[in-house]
Amino acid sequence: MQIYRFLTEDDTSAFCHKVSEALSKGWVLHGDPQYAYDHANGVMRCGQAVTKEIEGAYSPDMKLGQQ
Repeated sequence: MQIYRFLTEDDTSAFCHKVSEALSKGWVLHGDPQYAYDHANGVMRCGQAVTKEIEGAYSPDMKLGQQ
């Protein structure tokens, strides 16, 4: 089964570290990274979709970051 996450963070090295950590745990990039201006906080935000193949059935209770 394939699961999906969308990682977000301010446009800093923290975003790159978050994506790198997901890749090191077997997640795969899905599509292009996204950028948008967060008017409420006055910062650029980044986003990246990632997917991963896992054993078992999907449950909405699963913690995707722990897969």
